[in-house]
Amino acid sequence: MIVYHDTKANFSHDVISNNIENVILDYFKITIAKNTSWAEIDSWKYSMQYMNNVINTPEIPDDARVAIEFQISQTSKRIDFILTGQDENGIDKVILVELKQWSSAELTDKDGIIRTYVGGGVREVSHPSYQVWSYTSLINGFNETVYTDNIQLHPCAYLHNYTSDNIIDNPFYGDYISKAPIFLKQDTFRLREFIKQFVKYGDKTKIMLRIEEGRIRPSKNLADNLSSMLKGNQEFIMIDDQKVVYENAMALAKGAAENNKHVLIVEGGPGTGKSVVAINLLVQLTKLGLLTQYVTKNAAPRTVYEARLKGSFRKTEISNFFTGSGAFTNSDRNVYDALIVDEAHRLNAKSGMFKNLGENQIKEIINASKFSIFFIDEDQKVTLHDIGTKDEIKRWATTHGAQVTELHLESQFRCNGSDGYLAWLDNLLQIRTTANTDLYGVDYDFRVVDTPDELRDLIFEKNKINNKARLVAGYCWDWISAKDFSKKDIVFEEHGFAMKWNLTEDGPKWIIEPNSVNEVGCIHTCQGLEVDYIGVIIGEDMIVRNGEVMVNPDKRSKNDSSVRGYKAMMKTNPEKTKELMRSIIKNTYRTLMTRGMKGCYVYCVDSEMGEWMRSRSVLEDY
Repeated sequence: MIVYHDTKANFSHDVISNNIENVILDYFKITIAKNTSWAEIDSWKYSMQYMNNVINTPEIPDDARVAIEFQISQTSKRIDFILTGQDENGIDKVILVELKQWSSAELTDKDGIIRTYVGGGVREVSHPSYQVWSYTSLINGFNETVYTDNIQLHPCAYLHNYTSDNIIDNPFYGDYISKAPIFLKQDTFRLREFIKQFVKYGDKTKIMLRIEEGRIRPSKNLADNLSSMLKGNQEFIMIDDQKVVYENAMALAKGAAENNKHVLIVEGGPGTGKSVVAINLLVQLTKLGLLTQYVTKNAAPRTVYEARLKGSFRKTEISNFFTGSGAFTNSDRNVYDALIVDEAHRLNAKSGMFKNLGENQIKEIINASKFSIFFIDEDQKVTLHDIGTKDEIKRWATTHGAQVTELHLESQFRCNGSDGYLAWLDNLLQIRTTANTDLYGVDYDFRVVDTPDELRDLIFEKNKINNKARLVAGYCWDWISAKDFSKKDIVFEEHGFAMKWNLTEDGPKWIIEPNSVNEVGCIHTCQGLEVDYIGVIIGEDMIVRNGEVMVNPDKRSKNDSSVRGYKAMMKTNPEKTKELMRSIIKNTYRTLMTRGMKGCYVYCVDSEMGEWMRSRSVLEDY
């Protein structure tokens, strides 16, 4: 998606007319379908004047093209300024410029990380050269047109308010500066020369439009690339906040000791790369010789990862990489160097099949490791037994004398990189009020269908592409096929729809087994994992009446242990229990509806719920 795209000559006219920020804003409202902050508008006003000074020379042709705020496919990230043209050999060239209005920064000892004043305070961020290099790597990785048309990308950063101080341009960042040169306040002519060496002739083929409209390569899936990662290959380039979290975690792990325990809490919503950062940490800390394990409460991610590693690693090696959250009830203090806890919101107090072992999984994990990192999204707590909260982690960290660091992940890779879809979903389910009241301008394939067979057929068709489409449902149907395999669990006779729960055959590996598209998954076999397209059946446990999204735990199956015991809780504290059940059921559907990287299709048993969703998606009207 490109916000502004025009010739260099027209761009210069818009700048000289003192109107560039308004022109960009008008296009922004059309393409992004929302407003933006005054700070961003001011950055357009001033930074574009500096860029115009740089390219205002006849040696950069007037018919070269300028693109502003280009959103990278399948992410929420945008590149500030792009200039396109051809070199002396007629090869298509793209100059990508990360613009910063910084005037000072502080050196760190973390790879690719610098400290500066952003967002109302001084904080660690990725170095501008690392940032634009990583964005360029994403384009190279995602876009087929860049590869097939031999379009060559050249990244750089321009800090037009910053005077050289041996900090921003320190040799410590030399590796990334060599990949993406940095230009400062005094470097107007140096940046001009950098551009001139690549762009000799204009852009007569609209290079950026070809890139934007080009075929997008299939998204990388963590499970599919796990074996390569554990062998030391870099499969995912970490960007922005992912890089900050990763480098901080590495530093804390290296510095942790028995008398210097550390706990890192990383909060991030669906698709922010929590698992990618976690696996990268597992790989690197293990390479350093630190005794490290990847921990989850939910068996599905571990089972899928282990299945993908089979044949590449010995069984004992695999079991040393991954473990369940109940494995530390009898662990000695500080026996592990690092424990990496993914989906920490799903941690329980008691462990074991009968919940009769240990005292508290958070306490036991912190006790067992010198450094523990908890990746958490409290809006994905989906059972009565889930105790994973930031406050609970901090409480036990304090008890064990551990220093606590809190960080946040925001970069969006799932749901086609759409923050707007996630914000809309929260608003739709009345989890929290947001400004995203519809899906206009959101590049994500969301549909509400009229019948379950239509939903099934859509998913079957999408699954033919690469076996990455699955059906899931709220746990509102009994698991009768467990006792009689000939029977179906989820049946809509009037629609000729009858399918089994996935629990019958494939278990936790359901999401990757080739024939499992014929089964319906639930929250327990898909949380922490992803597919390209997800089809969601919303049962009668969530309905709409008079514009209010309501829940009814009585409609959950008697086989569903996630809400078992709520009736007894209603007798002692009804209001708190009602609020908890609202949270659990809404969180369950929020989690199910964010498993799809490219699309989500929904069938609602409650017709009013279906109309509610359809009327608030409004994609059909545009």
